[in-house]
Amino acid sequence: MAPAVEERTVLDLDAAVTAVTAAALRPGPLGRVGLELEAHLVDLDTPAARVPWARVTAVLESLPALPGGSRVTLEPGGQVELSGPPAPDAGGAVAALRADRAVVATVLAGAGLGLAPVGADPLRPPARVCPAPRYRAMERHFAAVGCGGPGTAMMTATASLQVNLDAGPPGGWSRRVALAHQLGPVLVAVSAYSPLLGGSATGWRSSRQRVWGALDQARCGPLLGGADPAGEWAAYALSAPVMLVRDPDTGAAEPVLTRTTFADWVTGAAPLAGRRPTAADLEYHLSTLFPPVRPRGYLEIRYLDATPEPWWPALAAVTAALLDDPVAADAAADVTAPVAGAWDRAARDGLADAGLRTAALRCLAAALPAVAATLRPAVEALAELAAAGRCPGDALLAAARAGGPEAALLSATETPEVSP
Repeated sequence: MAPAVEERTVLDLDAAVTAVTAAALRPGPLGRVGLELEAHLVDLDTPAARVPWARVTAVLESLPALPGGSRVTLEPGGQVELSGPPAPDAGGAVAALRADRAVVATVLAGAGLGLAPVGADPLRPPARVCPAPRYRAMERHFAAVGCGGPGTAMMTATASLQVNLDAGPPGGWSRRVALAHQLGPVLVAVSAYSPLLGGSATGWRSSRQRVWGALDQARCGPLLGGADPAGEWAAYALSAPVMLVRDPDTGAAEPVLTRTTFADWVTGAAPLAGRRPTAADLEYHLSTLFPPVRPRGYLEIRYLDATPEPWWPALAAVTAALLDDPVAADAAADVTAPVAGAWDRAARDGLADAGLRTAALRCLAAALPAVAATLRPAVEALAELAAAGRCPGDALLAAARAGGPEAALLSATETPEVSP
């Protein structure tokens, strides 16, 4: 985006398109992997209650420096997110994030708290605990455009594993972005770990993906995978409704309660806040767009459910291999073509769907030779699960049948022992 000195420069349509297109994908070699993993925060004494915001922030302020360099942030429902820096490969990224999560989990356990990396909170109703004005404003926008319930659920009751990969050489961008989307339904099914939401079984293997599918698809739907992915991202961004407008002096965010596209704002067809947008407004607008694959110079793969060990390391390794290894990528492109676009089938049925199961097994087999030796046992375990037509979340359903949604949440909660 524009440098800081130009943030208040008023944009015209051509300048906005140029800025988004230029920032979408950054040329370079393939190989680096960054991981971000969210988890629901659980009070081990009262799992059915959300942890108050003041308690969350106080505990996290006591964290030491993390050995892998991860950044720790909080989501509106109190979910804890660890975002690792880019590593040379998936093995290094997993090792660093594991080390950092162990430190965070130990500190939280000392305060009676645990982390539950689950795609959707199986027990507690969606509710915001973060008081930040941005999230209050987001709730108001979602309600105004007709998806208030899914909007609150997305912000406060879902958690994901995000895999960040280099864009690679420009000559391969079109095929790479298209493949990242085409893999989506298969990897949604393979990662599905959210069969419950807010205390009830939903009938969907990935309730997280179901929630995202119920949101405004002009903001959260997939790109089309055309010949010019950077230009397509610019068209997507300019056609998406503006969610929030910040005061340029105070930074306070106000919700937009109409479906006003950024293009209409920038051309003056629909003025917002009595002014035209600046470069800073465009950058802020981009932060409110959530497609399943988001170009940010690199590629954010955003469609995987959060899962516990050993599944999240396996999913990270498989996703990177299927996109970065040329042999695995070619195989994945062929076997996923019949189920391209089957997002709802994947979320609802998971690997019980025969077509998705066939594609998943072939993808896992193609990825395995390209996976680091340290991660192969986890990938092999994932392949065995898939061969049986099962998803990681089937264990949550079993726990819920045996002991209810609270048992399901606790079964996925990491609680390392703490010395007295």
